[in-house]
Amino acid sequence: MKRTILCLGLAICLGTSAAVSQTPSPAPGPHAILSADTLKWGPAPPALPAGAEAAVLSGDPATAGSQFTLRLKMPAGYKVAPHWHPSDEHVTVLQGALLVGMGDKFDEASMKTLTTGSFALMPKEMRHYVRAKEATILQVHGTGPFALTYVTPADDPRKPPSN
Repeated sequence: MKRTILCLGLAICLGTSAAVSQTPSPAPGPHAILSADTLKWGPAPPALPAGAEAAVLSGDPATAGSQFTLRLKMPAGYKVAPHWHPSDEHVTVLQGALLVGMGDKFDEASMKTLTTGSFALMPKEMRHYVRAKEATILQVHGTGPFALTYVTPADDPRKPPSN
């Protein structure tokens, strides 16, 4: 069985969804055991700027009501403009450092630094933005569908640039 990921994630903006990558489901049963070296990384969803990678660990972020866990790798300096999600977003920093800010405008001076082991909860519809201070790996979990809507539609990388 395969599952499609959408992300931070990860992707409804103006009513559209976008598939990202597919990863085989863990073996059927009440548990899953995955080692870091066996994760299947692929390009992050089109809702995110180019350069990040994503891997689904469990569940299906695209399915309503599905509990999911995914990982996101971001290079140093990677930014996601102000956005929001239609469900709560739970984020744990597994490696690196993530700068997180709240609000409708990207304001680097007001951002808080989350280092390895830190956790953040963004309730549904909370406007927020992030920047990877260095190469960073996040674990995101929540209830699908996991989607991302940009505060300013022009920031959405799924939109063709206007001339």
